[in-house]
Amino acid sequence: MKFMNFSRGDDSSVRLGCELGQHCLDVTGAITAGHIRFNEVSSIEEALRIEGGIGVLEKQLHGLTSELSGLGTDLLLPASDLRLRQPVFHPEKIIGIGLNYHDHADEVAMTKPEQPLLFAMFANTIIGPDESIIIPEMSDQIDFEAEMGVVIGRRGRHIPVEEAIEHVAGYTIVNDVSARDLQFSDNQWIRGKSFDTFAPIGPCLATTSDLGDGDGLRISLRLNGETMQDSNTSNLIFKVAELVSYTSRVLTLEPGDVIATGTPAGVGFTRKPPVFMKPGDVVEIDLEGVGTLRNLVSR
Repeated sequence: MKFMNFSRGDDSSVRLGCELGQHCLDVTGAITAGHIRFNEVSSIEEALRIEGGIGVLEKQLHGLTSELSGLGTDLLLPASDLRLRQPVFHPEKIIGIGLNYHDHADEVAMTKPEQPLLFAMFANTIIGPDESIIIPEMSDQIDFEAEMGVVIGRRGRHIPVEEAIEHVAGYTIVNDVSARDLQFSDNQWIRGKSFDTFAPIGPCLATTSDLGDGDGLRISLRLNGETMQDSNTSNLIFKVAELVSYTSRVLTLEPGDVIATGTPAGVGFTRKPPVFMKPGDVVEIDLEGVGTLRNLVSR
């Protein structure tokens, strides 16, 4: 099932929805109206932080599908009328994974890591679908990175690999935008990846009940309609369960935390000549089973 945060028209308030065919069910409204028995929530993050989280909510929705389809226009909204927002706004942690696709390691001619390479990302970087990536004055080498994002649904520490997927709520798309000149001149990644707007996330959270362990999903990126990256999560060096387990040995994972699993081959700085994003560009990332994350680029 796909859950999304959305707003309507000029109203900036956020509501929780889920996909039902060509419509979006206003889950927040359905809970308030008593059609769903769940704490009142207005976002995916709020739902994740309630005992049982998205899993409990999803089971109720599956059981009420026939009833919900007759709720009418107040709760069943045309998807085209909605403004999708980022699936998470204030995660406690965003963990990036470096050099985690076989094809990307090959294109940069680097030795594949023996264990996951973790780095920190920050919530100030998050924007949602159709919002603008802002190129900072400090850099003119702004690169794109299509990534599958893992959203944690259950708190965990020292999670065994075989239990790791039980701690995953679902998957989303992350564009791990990078200022390459700063990243490489600093010899570490914090500054080059920490500018406001540098982590577009969306368009939804697709749950593990649909996508399982996240393996075997096609992931691609287009810049102004031209395909730049085209790979599959089967090419991940460390799979989702390994990443969740390993990361939980370093820090406690909390509901709403995001792990950005790394990017495949085709990033801009490896091309000859290099290709970097510029004002006026449109960047779109497709992830099978999740959808398309589209963002504009401006200064």
